[in-house]
Amino acid sequence: MLEIIVLPLLTMVTCKETRAAIIALHKNGFTGKDIVATKIAPKSTIYRFIKNFKERGSILVKKASGHPRKSSKRQDRLLKRIQLRDRSATSAELAQEWQQAGVSASARTVRPRLLEDGLVSRRAAKKPLLSKKNIRDRLIFCKKYSEWTAEDWGKVIFSDEALFRLFGASGKRLVRRRKGERYHQSCVMPTVKHPDTIHVWGCFSSKGVGSLTILPKNTAMNKEWYQNTLQQQLLPTTQQQFGEEQCIFQHDGAPCHKAKVITKWLGNQNVEILGPWPGNSPDLNPIENLWSILKRRVDKQKPTNSDKLQEVIMKEWVAISQDLAQKLIESMPSRIAEVLKKKGQHCKY
Repeated sequence: MLEIIVLPLLTMVTCKETRAAIIALHKNGFTGKDIVATKIAPKSTIYRFIKNFKERGSILVKKASGHPRKSSKRQDRLLKRIQLRDRSATSAELAQEWQQAGVSASARTVRPRLLEDGLVSRRAAKKPLLSKKNIRDRLIFCKKYSEWTAEDWGKVIFSDEALFRLFGASGKRLVRRRKGERYHQSCVMPTVKHPDTIHVWGCFSSKGVGSLTILPKNTAMNKEWYQNTLQQQLLPTTQQQFGEEQCIFQHDGAPCHKAKVITKWLGNQNVEILGPWPGNSPDLNPIENLWSILKRRVDKQKPTNSDKLQEVIMKEWVAISQDLAQKLIESMPSRIAEVLKKKGQHCKY
């Protein structure tokens, strides 16, 4: 008789159904020992269910009371408005302002309330300040090239200057450490008061990285050096990567780039220019991502002097694959679309 009743009950999939099956057997006169013999659940579970049923007369689990909520939904919405008004406010500052509104709560209460609304504390992203003119120029640029495909962008050579510092100061570095290891030698990033710096100019396209040149120490990129760089680095790269095929050159609006002598020289060389390029827009230039990748790779080599740093930079530059370069170029339509969607504001790149 027990087997006849239990068989349909053994097709359980949830704890709720298991509990119902045990109580059903109990109501039909079966003892705890009989139910344990069916192996429908562990012995302790079976006796606990039966005991709870006898005490409460129900198979429903009593909801745990927990601590009473200190704030109402209306007060929670107020906290959210306070936070959105000042994104950099700390939990302690928010708690103090919340208390002034009549809510008796601490910073420990503030944090989970904000998490419920998806407001998580994160390090602020560093982006150039955008003026109204910058935003307008970004929109003009993106609308102009909004119809370009990845294939179109594949005909563009992107260029820029970058700065490298000795002792890993070029990029961010994270380490994993145990408690008490903050100042362990392997967890510390060495710094010096006046680190050696190296300025470089480079270019790349969907066909891979092009030339990279290192400026002499204590030399700034002026119009004379820039013209010389274009002559000796850009032209050989365009010839090597595109041959007789027409390509387009990108550079930003740095003063030496916009000098009349440079504009005239580029015109004489029949170099087509992309743009005009909007100011304060590194997120639109994929070479910025290439610099970040290069800096991380260089930092991992831990060069100890300026000569070694230059050597590592050149070595890691030529090691960058064409696949990586192509992926960065193919991100251009997405960059353009995102800036348009955000009405000229920063995009995620």
